[in-house]
Amino acid sequence: MSENHDFYNVLGVDRQADLETIKKAYRRLARQFHPDVNKEADAESRFKEISAAYEILSDPQKRAAYDRFGMAGVRPGAGPGDLSDYGPFADIFDEFFGAGRRGRGARQGPQKGADLRVGLDISFEEAVFGTKKEIEIPRNETCPVCKGSGAEPGTTPIRCPQCKGAGEVRRVQQSIFGQFVNVTACPRCEGAGEVLSTPCRECQGSKAIQHSRRIMVEIPAGVDDGTQIRLSNEGDAGLRNGAAGSLYVVLNVQPHAIFQRRENDIILEYPINVAQAALGDEVEVPILDGNSRLTIPAGTQNGDVFYIRGKGVPFLRRSGRGDQIVIVTVPVPRHLTTEQRELFDKLGKTLGREPIGHGEKSLFDKLKDAFKV
Repeated sequence: MSENHDFYNVLGVDRQADLETIKKAYRRLARQFHPDVNKEADAESRFKEISAAYEILSDPQKRAAYDRFGMAGVRPGAGPGDLSDYGPFADIFDEFFGAGRRGRGARQGPQKGADLRVGLDISFEEAVFGTKKEIEIPRNETCPVCKGSGAEPGTTPIRCPQCKGAGEVRRVQQSIFGQFVNVTACPRCEGAGEVLSTPCRECQGSKAIQHSRRIMVEIPAGVDDGTQIRLSNEGDAGLRNGAAGSLYVVLNVQPHAIFQRRENDIILEYPINVAQAALGDEVEVPILDGNSRLTIPAGTQNGDVFYIRGKGVPFLRRSGRGDQIVIVTVPVPRHLTTEQRELFDKLGKTLGREPIGHGEKSLFDKLKDAFKV
């Protein structure tokens, strides 16, 4: 299209035309010059011009730039689009014209294989530190006998008797625009234009066979329950030299006996006795990769929270680890020996009956404070 081409002339409207007038002109001309309706030699080029003109004039910003600067004011490469660019009436034209054209091209060209999905159970520790797992996947692979053609070696396909080799079938359909030709892929040959005279003995003409393959999956440190790992080209084989699909491995992390996870932090409830809480102590608490010394200060209350920094779950996409959060519990003993009862009795007389710890934060508040850090 030349730089001096006038989009208003293409649609047959004046420069003051409103959007509704432009839409009506576009619909009338698109119906008149669509290549599936108009068989004149220049119908296709006219239809492209009409589509390009409507694309610019129906957009207020593009129209303003075009009015001011002409073709230089619209985006680079502005001009007639391909036959799939029909503006806001694309759904209408797809219904009557597009299905056959796109379907035929897609079926004759390479077709990507289907994606597969599988669940994989891993332990809590494997999710934290990473691991490798071998899994067995049944998938469709290209038939080794016919190499994906579907035909018995030494034979050739024949022309489809239903579509006569065209790969598509046409039928006339009435619409709000008048009479149109609806083009769809041939249901017998699926748009290929050919059918098998002698199907492959191995795959029965399906072009693929199901085969179980063992695949090693590398699980990075820091994954969580529900994490999805994508393995490219490990899904079903594609057709007509199309790429294989992907395999999605969904991780199911098993719960731990004593640890709980909150994002990249590990939570551990650790019980101490009343003497340790009152007098203080140094204890050894379990962590994910061993044990760690933890100082319990005198006067520790039930639900007090302590941190062991850098001993949580590794961050998945950056260096470093979360923390281990230790929540101290002070259980009251249910059964006492005679000596213990006597000692508690003496202690109770010295403490009196005034409540101890009045005004302390509740366990719920302490947990909230812990998770803010």
